[in-house]
Amino acid sequence: MKKVAAVIVLAGLLLADIVHATPSTQIWIPSPDVQPFLVGHIGVDNYFRKGHNDGGERDPNILEVGLTVGLLPFEKLQLEIGGDYLTTAGNPNDRYPWSGNAKLGLREEALFPFSPALAGGIYNVGKARKATDGTLSFVRSGQNIVYGVAAKTIPGPGCSLGRFSGGYYHGSKKALAPDNKGLLLSWDRTISELSDKLWIAVDYMGGENVNGALSFGAAWRFNHNVSLLLGYDKFRKRELSGEDTFTIQIDVDFP
Repeated sequence: MKKVAAVIVLAGLLLADIVHATPSTQIWIPSPDVQPFLVGHIGVDNYFRKGHNDGGERDPNILEVGLTVGLLPFEKLQLEIGGDYLTTAGNPNDRYPWSGNAKLGLREEALFPFSPALAGGIYNVGKARKATDGTLSFVRSGQNIVYGVAAKTIPGPGCSLGRFSGGYYHGSKKALAPDNKGLLLSWDRTISELSDKLWIAVDYMGGENVNGALSFGAAWRFNHNVSLLLGYDKFRKRELSGEDTFTIQIDVDFP
């Protein structure tokens, strides 16, 4: 898997010419961004535990590799579909590592002047499996999370205050126990005062389940289509999610 990730990064450095920091997600939650027509996106996300759990053991790290592509040839209305492979180096998640996703969205001002960006979709798609204990809650495939978000970039005196996003999600009762719904909130901004390549974000996923978390981080765009994000995820229910994680995310757009 390390060799595969290295090949992905090398290929991305040779490709060109799309500008996005994290097209399909912020740090942890879905973003209002959607892949443009026939533009592919490869994401390699690593989550490293900050320490041992209450039992003195180290929860498994997480590796997720995803491929997403844009399918609609319209400027304002866009659609992406994709798939993800997620491994925790342990059962039961690794018996069901594959999941799918799809998102439909409108960019800001697509409907009328000052209208927000709108996006809705589904992810972690698969056969729902009952979360009978904390361990089984790690099975991401089958969560079948349906969500909607709205986002608006707020101008400020001399510079933007950033983009604020808000939404809601609802997932499988079997997979997301004991609470299968919650808020989606985020703020992100390009720090153009320092560099147009630097982007920061904070996001929040509500719900008393394995996915509930507060995350924050920063990304650096090396060229038009490759970026690296460093962040931290603080989980709400550590007995389900495990210890908090440091995350390193590589994002590559092509062609």
